Amino acid sequence: MTEFSFACTGVRADRFAAGPTLVFRLRVTAAGGARVHALALRCQIRIEPARRGYESAEAEGLADLFGERSRWGSTLQPVQFAQVPLMVPGFTGETETDLVVPCTYDMDIAATRYLAALDGGEVPLLMLFSGTAFTGAGGFRVEPVPWDREASFRMPVTAWREMVEQHFPGCGWIRLPRDTMDALLAYRSRRALPSWEATVRALLDEETAPVEEPRTDPYLTLTTGRTDS
Repeated sequence: MTEFSFACTGVRADRFAAGPTLVFRLRVTAAGGARVHALALRCQIRIEPARRGYESAEAEGLADLFGERSRWGSTLQPVQFAQVPLMVPGFTGETETDLVVPCTYDMDIAATRYLAALDGGEVPLLMLFSGTAFTGAGGFRVEPVPWDREASFRMPVTAWREMVEQHFPGCGWIRLPRDTMDALLAYRSRRALPSWEATVRALLDEETAPVEEPRTDPYLTLTTGRTDS
């Protein structure tokens, strides 16, 4: 059976994609210079948060995922980032190809919350490969690519931020249930607010507005001891 090995040599944000997309550059090697007609791969990408350090502000942003820092010894578990298929064209011995990974800025997704909490540095990734290989120099064989094929890669946080800025410049993104959206739209319409930003700011202003104390009648206080108006 042909032995395959994988390495990730880089990553970039795809500036021409319709949605947020990262493109990882993969090097695929077939041992002994074997002839490969094609590879049909499945690639699972995981974030391994225990493989890097965190500043205090980052730790605060990760509290909803992993709890307090004192508990991280047991809670800092891998986070699923993506699972994508990949077809590799024929090659002999070694080749390089692009692994296109569609991403999201949905803050309900654990991987997005993790990445958004990082101020800089690198994201430790583990790529797991499996699938089917079509090989043979003088003939045609079908071989499995076992799940123990993997590659580690440290993705710069700047690559993620560049991708996000291309599609959501200076903005965040949240997903809301339909009934909540309907209630927000009704609130915006009643107050003739010009944008969703103005709608959210109006709600925040209402939440932080000081509560007025009930006014008292000095005459009642002096003559009866009552303070109600």
